[in-house]
This record gives sequence, structure tokens and C-alpha cells, in this order.
Amino acid sequence: MSTNPQLDLAFSFVLDTNQNIFLTGKAGTGKTTFLHDLRKTPLKRMAIVAPTGVAAINAGGVTIHSFFQMPFGPYVPVGNSEEMARRKFSKDRINLIKSLDLLVIDEISMVRADTLDSIDAVLRRFRKRNQPFGGVQLLMIGDLHQLSPVVKDEDWKILKDFYPNLYFFSSKALRQTSPYTIELKHIYRQTDTTFIDLLNNVRENRLNSAVLSQLNERYIADFKPGDDEGYITLTTHNQTAQQINDTHQEKIPEKPAIFNATIQGEFPEYAYPTETELQVKVGAQVMFVKNDPSRDKLFYNGKIGRVTAIQDDAIYVKCPSDLIEIAVSPLEWTNIKFELNPETKEIEEKVIGSFIQYPLKLAWAITIHKSQGLTFDKAIIDAQSAFAHGQVYVALSRCKSFEGLVLRTPLSLNSVKTDGTVAEYTRHANENIPGEHQLTAAKKSFQQDLLFDLFDFSNTKSLLYYLKKHSEDHHSALAPELSDDIAAIQKTAETEIYSVAENFKKQLTCLLIADVLPEENGPLQERVKKACTYFIGKAEELKASIDKLNLETDNKAVKNDLNEVTNNLQKESFIKTAGLKGCISGFRTLQYLQTKANAEIDFTEAQTKAPALPKVSEKIDHPPLYLKIKTWRDQLAGENNVPGYHVLPQKTLADILRLLPSTPDELASIKGIGKIKVQRYGAEILEMINHFCEDNNIRRHSFQLTIKQPKVKVDTKKVSLDLYKEGKAVSEIAAIRGLTTGTVEGHLAHYIISGEIAIFDIVPKIKVAKIMAYIVQNPDQTTSETKAALGEDISYSDIKAVMNHLSYLSPERLEA
Repeated sequence: MSTNPQLDLAFSFVLDTNQNIFLTGKAGTGKTTFLHDLRKTPLKRMAIVAPTGVAAINAGGVTIHSFFQMPFGPYVPVGNSEEMARRKFSKDRINLIKSLDLLVIDEISMVRADTLDSIDAVLRRFRKRNQPFGGVQLLMIGDLHQLSPVVKDEDWKILKDFYPNLYFFSSKALRQTSPYTIELKHIYRQTDTTFIDLLNNVRENRLNSAVLSQLNERYIADFKPGDDEGYITLTTHNQTAQQINDTHQEKIPEKPAIFNATIQGEFPEYAYPTETELQVKVGAQVMFVKNDPSRDKLFYNGKIGRVTAIQDDAIYVKCPSDLIEIAVSPLEWTNIKFELNPETKEIEEKVIGSFIQYPLKLAWAITIHKSQGLTFDKAIIDAQSAFAHGQVYVALSRCKSFEGLVLRTPLSLNSVKTDGTVAEYTRHANENIPGEHQLTAAKKSFQQDLLFDLFDFSNTKSLLYYLKKHSEDHHSALAPELSDDIAAIQKTAETEIYSVAENFKKQLTCLLIADVLPEENGPLQERVKKACTYFIGKAEELKASIDKLNLETDNKAVKNDLNEVTNNLQKESFIKTAGLKGCISGFRTLQYLQTKANAEIDFTEAQTKAPALPKVSEKIDHPPLYLKIKTWRDQLAGENNVPGYHVLPQKTLADILRLLPSTPDELASIKGIGKIKVQRYGAEILEMINHFCEDNNIRRHSFQLTIKQPKVKVDTKKVSLDLYKEGKAVSEIAAIRGLTTGTVEGHLAHYIISGEIAIFDIVPKIKVAKIMAYIVQNPDQTTSETKAALGEDISYSDIKAVMNHLSYLSPERLEA
């Protein structure tokens, strides 16, 4: 793709490995060009982010904070689970994050360590929790010798206990990954080797009297260039630049022409590339703020010229090096967001807003910060107030030539702000520059890791273990055979999947010894094809066995736990099977990555879109009848605002399906039914059973009825009443009988209807009045609704007692 060895090496590392890369280089070495070329090579699904709005627009990406929905402020890298849980992500954003192969971060020198750790937390949350950045590859582009991260004093007070400094390389997550640094060497901006050497000395803090003497040759006292010479002043502060521009424009006597930008859709103010209200006069010095998109390439971002005319909706600009004027028309900048195409599963850029304006701004002066990335033929450097690391180097390196540079004030040893931390990091990185050997090793390691991942069933094993544990912990609420069924699945998986996979990994290890990349290893590829065929069949058998499990239970908490584990098992099986099928014709790195990412998205979307159809395990007798009776049970329970097991417990339902009773007596003999339920629901249940048996030609046989011995029934309410009449308090009765006070109060409330106990004997008058008033005003409310409305100081026993009191006072009874 190029003749630049560092560029070629960087491309290979990005596309053929999963190694994190810091791509750096002096000003003018083509870092931005590399990024734009990478966007044209979408072999990996990537997103581009940057720390500021303008940097994001220039890079063709979005801001870090918008992509990862970060709050502004410091991110503390410990104890942040609650803060992270509060950050809500849409389904589309989650799918986008899950599909990422590569995250590009431009202007990395300005990104703080805590910001990088916050990115890590989001990626781990939605991808692989145990891998830095969730397993996503990072490409970080920038120059540490240029602009540094900004940190407020109050932020540093919070973060200083967690980081030695806030440069990106101090990120706790990044330090776990040992990123490679690739430095671009060839400088395209300057061609004068003497000037390049001077800039390198400034960049790397190698200032001495000889270097300063050479640089200060460009100090010209009271330098006042002619209006047509095209000099721009680079200064440290916004206010100074604005003042210089305003002063120069005010000297031009005519009225300014005003051009208003057209802003459509979403385009945040912090990302505006130029003024929304551009005021410019004929004679004003201006700078182009965008490259010419036409084939003529008449201007570039940073080119200086002078306005010669304004007419017919065009601004005419004459640049010192050009023979003719440039007719400038409005151009468009677009604000994009990244979206995942649900059809192709590719990450696409969607335009969500635009900014249309003449690509110009007043250019007698600009801040050093805003000049980053620009190139000037002639510049006046006003850096005497330089306050940040790298500012002087950024300013000096904007110039194409030493002759085009003028210093407003002489430079001294104190003029250049340097950071020893950056120098130390750079020195260490330069001692570990990767080459072809490291590239080949990284390729091989990446492919090996993916191959072992393909045949790794440890997640399946863990999930089956948790499913078994849940079944044992809650055996009383589940089908009695469930635990044994899961154990049988585990045993089969152990012999037919896990142990076979481990043995195959040993074979892979032997085949991988060959000094060739796995993708190019013929014998290995043949073994992979055969192994994929075998494990696809076993994975599908495993899924079928899990689908047959009877997980029905009346306990909602247990059911939710089981559903979560089985859903994760189904997801793991779906993704694993997709990966194996994708490699059945041979292993290819990018194809395997895409197949896995697509499978995860497909499974999630299928779960979301699929109708909530009832699913019945094959372990349950007569599934259609089960669904019919269960639906009836749940509907009846809902109408009466009670749990389903109050109508018909799950185990009782299982016995009904097993025995298929045909008479009320047979139904009553089943545990959990009894005479009262037979009276209430028996006819409906038997009708459903009879119709099912007739429709399916099922012959039933009478089964042995359980003879229930009559029990001497103790009137428990009467026992409580007798103790009360003996003068014992409610709490004493509860203690004597081993009951709760609420139960005793319920017993006594029963006798309010007969008049044996007065309401005020067990409920205070104030509570009685409050409850009666509410019931009279809201006669249609249920007991639960009444309780919710009256608050915690009113118990269900209090409400029941008052209702009984009202029944005692009913007109019918009084008339009788």
C-alpha cells in the first residue's frame, strides 16, 4: 500500500493481529493520512473516536463521551459498579459495541488515563468481562510531545491516589496489554534537514545554547509583515488571537459581509469547524479550514490568503503562492454516528447532522491548540506565555520551512515546557520497537488464540454446573427428576465434548509447532475441518438435551434463575455452533471474528423479536393438556390476584397429567387437590382432561384411590377465643400457641361477626374509624388495595376485623 516501512508495519499489526498499537510520530509524518487510508480498508469492524468535537469531525468519527455515553468528570477506577449500572445503553448501542473488532482513538495524547479506564469498563460490561477493553483491539494515534491531557485541580485531588499521572499510558487497563509503539519516521511537512533536526531537539528536550542560538536567528524585533505576505500569528490564548483578528479587521474601513451557517440535524456547538456567523471584509486575511474536495485541490486546511472580492455568493481569495484567485463557495461538514447494519452486520457511518458554511476564518492569528494538524507557509510564533507541555513544539512544527518562521520573542531554556514522564515513556518505547519478527509472532499468537477459543467449551461446562447447583438447591420446588437429568447431560458432555476437546487441543498444540501461520498450515486445517464436523453434531445434541429439561416451578425467583442460566446456555451453544460451522471449510481469522460477532447479535435479536410462545419440556406428560390446564390456572389466579400455585400447585398439576383422573373422587385423591378444590374447580379440570383423552383416543384406567383416615379436627379459632376469654392478651396467646400475633388477631376477628368479641377489644378506635371511612368511600377496593392505600400502620388483620364488624352491623342482620 505504501513505500513507508513503518506505515506498512502499522497496517499489518492493525489488520492481522489483535495487538494494541500506539501509532506516533513527529508533526507532519502522516498520522492523519494513515487514519483516512485505514477507513477505506474495512476488513475489521471499527469505530473512530477522539477527545474533542473538532478532532472527531476531522478524524471522521465521534467524541469519546458521546460514543460511550460518559458523564463529564473524573472516573475512579475502583468501586464504580453502581455508577456504571446507572449508565443506560440502547439495544442498538450495545449491539454496536458487541460487534467491534477495532477501536481507533485519535489525538490520544489529550486522552486522560481515567477516560481510557472508563472505556475499558463499558467494553468489559458488554463484551468479555475478564479481558482488558473487552477483547477489543485499540489503535491509538497521536504524539505525546504535542498537546497533553487537561485536568482540573479538583479532578486531580480525586484521581491522584489512583494514578501517578493522567497520560493515557497510565491507564490501569492499558498497562495490562503491553501495547506496541510504532513511530512514523518520514516527515512530509518539512524537507529542510537542518530545520527538522532543530524541531527534533525541541520535541525531545535536547535544548542547548547552540540549538537556541539557531532558533533565535528567526527572532525579528518589531516584525510587521506587509498585508500581502500571508503571515499568521500563533499564540497561546484564545483571547489574544481574537483580539489580533478583530484589530486587523477593524482597520479595514468598509462594512463586513456577513454569512450565516446552515446547521441541520445534530451538530453540537463544540464541534463547529468555523464561525456560525462569518464576518469578513474585502482585504481580510483568511485561512481555509477544509481541504478542497474537488479534483482541482485548490486549497487545503491551513492555507492562508486574502479576500479580494465578494460577489455572486462567492468569496474570492488570493493566496501568495497562487497566480489566480480562488472562488470559494460554502462547503459541508457532516456529523456522523456509527450504526450496526442489521442485514450485513457491518458498522456503518450514518450522517445525523451537517454544518454548511464558507470554509474560511479570519487568520491574522490562531491559537496554538487550534493549529494542531495544520501547515503554514509563514507564521509568527508568539509563545512567551506557553503554559502547557508541547505547545512550543506544536507551534514551531506548523511551519513548512525555517525561513517561513518568525519568533515574536526570543526563546530561552524555560520557553519549552517538557514532561520527564513523557520522555521516560518515549525512551522505553523506543527500546521496544516492534519489527517483522514481532509481527509474525503476533499474527501467529492471534490465530492460535482464536483456534483454541473455537474448541473451548469451558463456558458451557460452567453454565451446566450452575444449572445443576440451582436444581439441587431448590429441589423441593422443581420436578424430582430434574437434577438427575442434568447430571446425565453433564456426564455425556464430559465424555463426548470436554475430554475430546481437551485431547484435540493437545493435537493442535503439536501441529502449531510448525514454523508457519495456522491459516497456512495444511495438516492443521484438515484436522480443524474434521473437528468442526464432529463438534457441530455434539453441540446440537447437547442443545436438544437441554431443551428437553423440565424446568417448570411455581417459585418465581427459582424460575428466573433457571431461565437466566438456560438462556445463557442457549446463547453459548448458538454462538459456538455458528463459529464451528463458519470454520467447517477451514479456519480464517477475520471470517471467524465476523461469524462470532454476527451470531451474538443474531441470537439477541431473535430473543427480542420472537413471540413469547409457551415452551413445554418433553419430560412433562401430555404437553398440549399441560398448556391448556396451566393457561386456565394462571388466568384464574390472575383474576383473583393470587399466585398460580394457590389454584393448583405445579407438582399437583404434574400428578394430574400423569394419572389423568376421570371422576371427582379420583381427582380429590391427588395430593394438593382436596374436596374444596374439587367443588370449586373439579368440573372444569375433568372436562379439559376428558376432551383431551377423547380427541387423542387415550384410554384411561381407574387408579387406586388413597384412603384418607378421618382426622379429629380442632377448631383452632375456638382455642384462641377460649384463651382470650381467660383474660390473656393477644401476644400471650401467640406465645402459648406458637403462632404470630397476626394469626391470633385473625382468629379473634372471626368472632366479631357473631358478636362474641367487640371490634374495639382488638383494634384501637382511631384505626377503626380510619379503616371504616376508607372502606365506605371505596367499596369496590380489594383488601390488598385498601392495605396499600392506608399504609404500614394498618395491618391486614385490622382490615379484616373492621370488615367483619361492618358485616355484624349490616342492615340484614339488624332487621333479623
